This record gives sequence, structure tokens and C-alpha cells, in this order.
Amino acid sequence: MPEVVVRKIATVVEEIFHEGGPVSANPPKRGAIMAVISNPFAGKYVEDLQPFMEDLKPLGLMMAQRLLAVLGGDASAIEGYGKATLVGSGGELEHGALWHAPGGYAMREVLGGAKAIVPSAKKVGGVGARLDVPITHVNAAYVRSHFDSMEVGMNDSPRAGELMVVLVMTTGPRVHSRMGGLEASQIRGEDGLR
Repeated sequence: MPEVVVRKIATVVEEIFHEGGPVSANPPKRGAIMAVISNPFAGKYVEDLQPFMEDLKPLGLMMAQRLLAVLGGDASAIEGYGKATLVGSGGELEHGALWHAPGGYAMREVLGGAKAIVPSAKKVGGVGARLDVPITHVNAAYVRSHFDSMEVGMNDSPRAGELMVVLVMTTGPRVHSRMGGLEASQIRGEDGLR
């Protein structure tokens, strides 16, 4: 299988004090880490893509560890997560699906076995394209207060033969969450949904 070739890595952390309402005493943070890598399948159709997922696992783990570190290093403080891939114009949407297992399992491992499925997005885009990464609670996908997203992108990425793989973590719900539904304090933890 092809080697994972990383061109660049970037991290960004948002600290959200308010969105027009009262200033939060404990502002939640949203953090993203993005790695721009060569797409070994760009420009051609390859039937069997799945072996490359194994090659991406060490990158996923390293990214999850770095992202947790920039958010303070305490896995118990992470309440939300998501992942995404932006495929350069020489690739196909299916190449973005290569990140599902490596990105998701890496965050679950680093966070000590989070139970909820890691929401995901992928799209094909040109240089400078932006991508909205969906976010849900790490242990129960139905916790409404944690339904969120984070827009990410880099001005020079992805080039036609690249993939931009992304992990996102948050330290809390939306800053002014008040839509009811299942609360984080009500999670039963039985199935990753509730």
C-alpha cells in the first residue's frame, strides 16, 4: 500500500464566550486538527481502497492525541466530536470515506472508549474549499445540546492530488443551548444513542 505522505498539519481552537446572550462563566471550546496528505488514488479508479485505512490509523491516533493536548489534555473534559475529509479535485468522494475508521477509532481510543458514533462529512472541493464538520456528544448521539458543527479549511488545500483529513473535539454544548431533549446528565450509556 502507498505510504501516508503529510504535507502540513494545522490546529485551530475556538473559545466561545457568547452568541448574543449572556457571557458564559465556563466558555466551551471547539478544536480542529487538519492534516493535508497526498491522495495515492487521485486521477485513477482503484477498486480496493480499504487497505489504505490501516495505513491512516497512526495518523489518526497522532492527530487525536495532538487535538486533545491543545484542548487541555483531559479526556474527561471532551464532550463532543466529529470528523471529515475534503477530497481534492483529482480524487473521488469515496476517497473521503477512507477516514471513517482511522479518524473515528483514534478519537474513541484517546478519549477512553467514547460510545457514540463519530459523525462525519466528506466532499470534493478545490483549493481553499471549506467544510462543515458535524459534532455530536461523545457518548450519546441524541443529546441535542451538543448538535453542532465547525467550519474548517486551509487557503492552499486541498490540491488536486490531496486529501484534507479532519478531527474535531469540543468541551461542552453550544454556548446558549436551550432546545430541550435528552440532556448530557440523562445519558444512560447503553447504546451510544441515549
